[in-house]
Amino acid sequence: MLWIAKIDLEESKSMADKTKDQEFLEFVVKSIVAHPEDVSTTRTVDERGVLLTLHINPSDMGYVIGRRGQTAQAIRTLLKIVGAKNNARINLKIADPNATQKSGNIDTSSVDDLKI
Repeated sequence: MLWIAKIDLEESKSMADKTKDQEFLEFVVKSIVAHPEDVSTTRTVDERGVLLTLHINPSDMGYVIGRRGQTAQAIRTLLKIVGAKNNARINLKIADPNATQKSGNIDTSSVDDLKI
């Protein structure tokens, strides 16, 4: 019984570091993915409002986006409601785990000789 209390205490400490919108997003996404342990979010605030970036396992991307993006749109709608309740504009970005970093060195040798 003691170990359950210890786990609850650790979870409550980690939850205290997160805001309600992050907690809500992680709760919803962990409920629908196959690998809930890989779900994490980052929160940034700027002049446009709050940006929540969702990081998930690559194999769970289909679960989060859904058919024709309907699940992602539903999650965004729910986040807008949470934001409206807290007078904040919340946007969701789903990070692409398969994306490669764009480098500044782009090979333009094939189009350098064009005369326009």
